[in-house]
Formats: sequence, C-alpha cells, structure tokens
Amino acid sequence: MSSQTPVPAGFRGVAGNIGIKDPHDDFFAVVSEVPAHVSAVFTRSRFAGSSVVLSRRAVADGRARGVAVIARNANVATMTGEANAREVQERVARAAGIEPEELLIASTGVIGVPYPMDRVRAFLDGLPAEFPPADLDRSAAAMMTTDTGPKTASARVGEATITGIAKGVGMIEPNMATMLAWFFTDADLDQPALDAMFRRVVDRTFNALSIDTDTSTSDSAAIFANGLAGGVDSDAFESALYDVALALVRKIASDGEGAGKLLEVRVTGARDDAQAKRVGKAVVNSPLVKTAVHGADPNWGRVAMAVGKNDAETDIVPENVRIVFGDVETYPTPATGETLARAAEHMKGEEVVISVDLGIAEGAFTVYGCDLTDGYIRINADYTT
Repeated sequence: MSSQTPVPAGFRGVAGNIGIKDPHDDFFAVVSEVPAHVSAVFTRSRFAGSSVVLSRRAVADGRARGVAVIARNANVATMTGEANAREVQERVARAAGIEPEELLIASTGVIGVPYPMDRVRAFLDGLPAEFPPADLDRSAAAMMTTDTGPKTASARVGEATITGIAKGVGMIEPNMATMLAWFFTDADLDQPALDAMFRRVVDRTFNALSIDTDTSTSDSAAIFANGLAGGVDSDAFESALYDVALALVRKIASDGEGAGKLLEVRVTGARDDAQAKRVGKAVVNSPLVKTAVHGADPNWGRVAMAVGKNDAETDIVPENVRIVFGDVETYPTPATGETLARAAEHMKGEEVVISVDLGIAEGAFTVYGCDLTDGYIRINADYTT
C-alpha cells in the first residue's frame, strides 16, 4: 500500500520486521535517488548512542542520501554498540547502492541491550535489490515504541513538498532536537541556508517540547533536500518547515506517555526570548502543574511557584506577573469561584493553555508538554518487561 502522506520526489524506501520485540515493523530506511543536502542536530547526552556518533560523521560535510532506523532497541551502553551500528549502516547502504558515509542511522527503545545481530543480519540480507518508492506512513509507524500512533505532517512550497515523520512520547526534554524526527523535501536549497533555517525551526519547535525532563541518549533530527522540484522562496520554505515541525511537536506532546491533554505554556513580557523559554520550561515541567492540569484544577499558585523557582531571574517581580488559564486571569486579579469555574472548564478540554506575562520587556516563547497521569508511571514501571 502506497503512502497516504505525500512523498517528495526522488525518495525511495523499505520497511519491515526484524523481530526485535513484537510482530510489528521495527525497521525502515528512506534514501534519496540523488545526492542531497542535509542538516541535522543530535542529543548532547554524554551517553549518546553509537548510532548518533556515526550519524554525526555522516552529516559532517553537509551531504547525505538518507536514514535507516531500528526501533525497540536503542543500541546504547553496550560494548558491541558501535560495531553493530556500523555493520547495519554498511549493509543498508550496500543494499541501497550508496556509500555508508551517506547514510544516517538511528535507534530507539530499550537502553543497555545489544542488537540481536543474527536476526538483524537475516533481515538485512533480504532487502530488495532496488528500493520501491518510499511509504512514509509505514516508515513513521515502524519507528514507534510506546507511541500510540504514527506522527506525520506535510506542506507544499511552490512546486516542492516537505514531509516530516517523528516518534517520541517519553524520555523527552531535548537538549538539541528531540526523539527521532526526519524531514524529506525535493526543494533545492544550498546547504548553509538549509542548515541555518533548520536550526532556527528546531529551536522554536522541538527544543520547546518537554514530556518528562529526561534527555534521550538517541535524539536525532535531520532534513534531507534533494533539489528535484527546483528552487523555492527561502522565507516561504522556512515558514512551511516550521508549520510541519510544530504539527509534529503538538502530536508528540498530545501522545506523551499516559497523557490525556496537550499543555501549552505561553510566556510573554520577558527580558528576552531565552528567559521566556526558561520560565516556560519551569512551568511545563512542574509535576505539580502537570497533575493539576490532569485534574482540571486551576491552581494558579502552582504556576506562581514554578515561575518563582527561577531564583536567578532577579528581574521577575511578583507584582508585575500576570497568570492566565485559557482566557481567565487568575493573578493578580483575585480569583473568584466564578472565574475559577471558568478556568476549570477550559482545563477539561484536550488542550490546556497557560499564559504567563512577566511584565519586564518584549521577550516571548511558547513551550509544549502534557499532563502527568498514573498511565505514565505504569508504562515506565513495566517498560523492559
């Protein structure tokens, strides 16, 4: 079955089941028919996986042809990780007819468990001699772990298409990008411009996301641009790329492990955007705020607490701060039974917006997360079993 999500011109791929944990697809590769420009960002974890190390090398010259992903095994913190990752990279590249150095590789899943290399080799030996047109819906599904569904988004810019696929629901507070996210486009963009705009977009989307404050060992995000659709307006392309990335971020936040609600925290009136981001992350990461969101409890005192624990931000003055749930101000205007009831009604929805204005200057940043439920505990208590 062909992909229902648009596939930019010139991208071919395969997906299938290695058999690492269950009968669903746990592998995919997508490769451009022609050389492509690439921009990528990776985890800053000191326990970065071997796949991350190899992929950093692959993108060092700004060119790459594609990516291969194995799910349900992170290939991290094992003595054989680098050798196994390199073997996968070499075998997939050989099947695709490209050089190993042109292929990124990524893994996601349980940490500390080696690849089952006998199964991996048997599967890769059966890859077709020629990859068919890519199926990005199947690719997105193949890299899921505890995700409840595949995450895809797409946009058009002139004659070009941008499509992004992502996975991730837990171990998410990026210190670079987040989880696994891959963007494919047939737009023609020079590499320095592509790299600059991708990093700007990542900062405002993936770096604005947090589920549980934990940075993964395997976080990787990249964009491949093969130029087959011709040139595009760079501003229009960046705007469309932002829209695609933000759509993926919102899907990830909504699908956070055990999550019932998307939480959006909008911080304005900050000294600068960096301060706004720090304050927003403090709010979205607070277990007390997250549980209040889950219970539809407009406990604005917990938001004030989260803002206030940024104790190095000495220009935050309580009298100048404004806290709003939906469109209901709860501070400094004294909250009443009627206003709290309206705020609670807003919090019963699938998307909860908390706004904080610091009353300092013009800095602003929006961050994304989810509520905290007993489902998160259950998923992670039983993760390896």
